[in-house]
Amino acid sequence: MKQEDLNLLKQLGLTTYEAKAYITLSSLIQATADEISDKSDIPRSKIYDVLKRLNSQDYIKIESGRPLTYHVNPPINVLKREKEKFIRRINKTGENLNTLYEKKISEVEAPIWRISGLDNIIDKELEIIRRSKKTINMRIGFLLQDEGSKLVYELLLKSENVKINLIVSPYCRIPYKEFNISKLVNQKNVNVYTTDIPYVKLLISDSKEMMHIYSKFSKENGEILPNTAIGIWNQYEEIANNYNERFENQLKKIANNNVKQ
Repeated sequence: MKQEDLNLLKQLGLTTYEAKAYITLSSLIQATADEISDKSDIPRSKIYDVLKRLNSQDYIKIESGRPLTYHVNPPINVLKREKEKFIRRINKTGENLNTLYEKKISEVEAPIWRISGLDNIIDKELEIIRRSKKTINMRIGFLLQDEGSKLVYELLLKSENVKINLIVSPYCRIPYKEFNISKLVNQKNVNVYTTDIPYVKLLISDSKEMMHIYSKFSKENGEILPNTAIGIWNQYEEIANNYNERFENQLKKIANNNVKQ
């Protein structure tokens, strides 16, 4: 009797005695209770109840007589049936657990969040800036509608105690207006470097948290399409630190190019 066969039958729901009795009867094809008991080392005081349970689960059949004769149902049929039942149970449990997971995942704090809606994105951006203690590094390729003045206000409040570096695109379009980003954010105690950068925005605070902001833009006039904007807020410190190092390297290259010019 192989241990792996015994373990498998137990995984399908049989007890140790039931699994031993079924394996034994599979080798005997048909037998009496005493014969099965002798071959399987199941106590005779237990064997009748064990065989009765196997019969109720359709693993074996009982032939009337004196003594009773027990016939094994072919393992290939039994295991196919039990496999299908087991898979159905797994699928059902998977559905139940997934329902619980999806219901609760939104209530659990995680290191990465997806933020939608212009007001929500701007609020989170300003919240991150307010939390900064040492450094704020931003790459600004565009501005959201109603963002510019709020952003400048929060940066100015922080600029006395926090080192601020901005890499900005020269201009961006917000409905009906073209903004000079560098002029807007070029304030005292704020280091501003102008260069051509893609339509993306990156905010890194203290090398510990960061937010990317993305959006689609009109092919006709380059204006931002507000309903497409999303923010990805990331509190994985290692990732934020890696992005901060890349930002600092880009900053050095831009500064060196400005000196050469």
